Formats: sequence, C-alpha cells, structure tokens
Amino acid sequence: MIEHIIEYFGVLTGLLYLLLEIKQHRAMWVVGFLSSLIYVFVFFNSKIYADMGLNTYYVFISIYGFWKWTQRDKTVPLPANNNQTDKTIVYRHPSIILFIEICATILCLHAILYYILYKYTDSPIPFGDSFTTAVGIVATWMLARRIIEHWIFWIIVNFVSVYLYYLRGLYPTMFLYFCYAVLAYVGYCNWKKKGINTNDNTL
Repeated sequence: MIEHIIEYFGVLTGLLYLLLEIKQHRAMWVVGFLSSLIYVFVFFNSKIYADMGLNTYYVFISIYGFWKWTQRDKTVPLPANNNQTDKTIVYRHPSIILFIEICATILCLHAILYYILYKYTDSPIPFGDSFTTAVGIVATWMLARRIIEHWIFWIIVNFVSVYLYYLRGLYPTMFLYFCYAVLAYVGYCNWKKKGINTNDNTL
C-alpha cells in the first residue's frame, strides 16, 4: 500500500517538474530532486535497476542544473533589443561535433549498461532499461545546458518507457510517462516559439 502511495506522489511531482521545465523555471530542479528520490525507491522495488540508477543520477544533476541555470541568469546577457527579464526562455543548438559526441555517448552507455544488467542482475528488461537510462542521462545533461534538442530525445525515451512500465505493471508511472511524452512535444514547441536562440556554448 505504501509503495502505491509513494508512486502516485512521484507521479504528481513528476508532472509538476515537467510543467516547470516547459516554462524554463529554475524551481524545476528542486522538484526534480524530490521526484527523483521517490523513484529511486519505486524502481528498486520493481527491479528496474538501470532506471533506479538513472534517478540517483537525477538527484545529483538536479543540483548541477540548479547551479548552472543560476549562473546563466547572472552572466548571459539577452539581446540588446530584448526587454524581457531573466524569466525569458533561452536555448541553443548543439554543433555537429557535439551532436555526434552526444550520440556516441548514448551508444556507449547503452552497451555498458546492457552488459551489466544482462550479466549481473535479474532485470527482466535489460535492453529497454539500459536504452532509456542511457538516453535519460545524456538528455538531462542537455537540459542543464539548455540544448533545445533534449526535448526530442525525451519524446523518444518516454514512449519507450510507457511500454516498459506497462510490462512491469507500473500503471500510474506508465500514465506519467505518456504525459511526459506529450508534454515533451509541447515543451519543444514552447521553447521554439517563445525562446531566444543565443548560440552561446557557455549555457
């Protein structure tokens, strides 16, 4: 019973996190920190070990993301003809080299995590679990650096996660990740429509 209550609370904090992310509000990192702690427990109980490790990673990168976004608000100037405040959404695109590095990192992480899960754990879904974890690690780093394409990565990984959580009977979490997938598309459109492309690689 307590496990289900915790999972539902994780769903609520997860949705709040994504809504704050769409608005590019710094508070998302605080909510994300809490939500990630909850899902460490949920995924451990469900034997989804890579996602458990991913949420452990989220706990720490939430601290990094909050710090990084705070630094941006202090140091990155908006265009001279822009009269908006530090609440303005800013983003950048990755260079071709950085995009290649991102894809290569995902492939390497996927291979390593799959081997560990398949060889050393009783995970029933090692391939899918390792894939979503590898993409999640990199996409969250991309978010911390305000790379807009992180939304596209999340659309893919969230739909894969819906299927994985269906297999494990985590129906509230399955619903959460379906919402994540839809809202990731909304987030991409919102950043693209309302945001400012700074092309600043210090973000």
